[in-house]
Amino acid sequence: MTALELEERYSRQVLFPGIGPEGQRRLAAARLAIVGCGATGSALASLLARAGVGTIRIIDRDYVEASNLQRQSLFDEADAAESLPKAIAAARRIAAFNSHVVIEPQVADLTPDNIEVLLDGMALILDGTDNFETRYLINDWAVKQSLPWIYTAAVGSYGVTLNVLPEKTACLACIFPELPGGTFETCETAGILNSAVNLAASVSATEALKFLVGAEDRMRRTLLSFDVWRNERGEVSADKPHAGCRACGQREFIHLAGEGRPHITLCGRNSVQIHERLRPVDFGEMSHRLKPHGTVRHNDFVLKFWHEPYEMTLFADGRAIIKGTTDTAVARSLYARFVGS
Repeated sequence: MTALELEERYSRQVLFPGIGPEGQRRLAAARLAIVGCGATGSALASLLARAGVGTIRIIDRDYVEASNLQRQSLFDEADAAESLPKAIAAARRIAAFNSHVVIEPQVADLTPDNIEVLLDGMALILDGTDNFETRYLINDWAVKQSLPWIYTAAVGSYGVTLNVLPEKTACLACIFPELPGGTFETCETAGILNSAVNLAASVSATEALKFLVGAEDRMRRTLLSFDVWRNERGEVSADKPHAGCRACGQREFIHLAGEGRPHITLCGRNSVQIHERLRPVDFGEMSHRLKPHGTVRHNDFVLKFWHEPYEMTLFADGRAIIKGTTDTAVARSLYARFVGS
């Protein structure tokens, strides 16, 4: 694409005074990471890639399913049929509408062990995850490194977003000192409207653009929440760090240290994820071994194995998602039986 064609591609955005030619050049040079490429993550990736952000690293541990298509805008039925990892499917789709943006897909679960590698060189982190465990991990890393990040979540008809500018605003641990206890709503229990997802992602993507073009003074200093069905909106001040905050006040990064992080975690959809990262899997050999025990197929990225009533999705690093149970003991037993202990 010629310089003239690039100028035409972004001409309507450059006309906006808040961006202009210099802002567009800054966007082209920017590097950011999106952690999680589900509903909010895929919307964020699409918006920012279309805006011309130069490099986007997409980190996601999951694969595309048919139930994703109602709200996850970068995927299609072919991706679901192939069980493509979301990071790979997203990279392919973005390349089809903006080949000048560099997408770095990482099929991985962000953990204390790999966070330094996966977030290296990024100027901004955007939250597209579906769990507070990972969000607190991002918050610990961002506060420790003085790296800005944007929290975004949506469930039902509700959306929420928060800009975290370390040393300048409140962090996630300032607003929510403890992990939410007891039972709370998820997309699997409360459902979700794609309009709530897209509104939350649009607000967060705009805040990201402000930061990347150097308009930090325009960034919101509140936790913003809204309910698109009930027509409700609320804001909580987040304009400065809380002195007693565990993370930005006391510099105690317990989630970054991995304290209390389980080896096996629930995925929230009648599934259990098993974190194995030191067990490289040869899909061809594993497929041959599993065929006598059920139905098996694989592509270059994942292996699917059906042993009624369970479904196992095995990744190349040994990580697995076992569907059909929320019992970690059952999941571990199945993994040990078919993959190894």
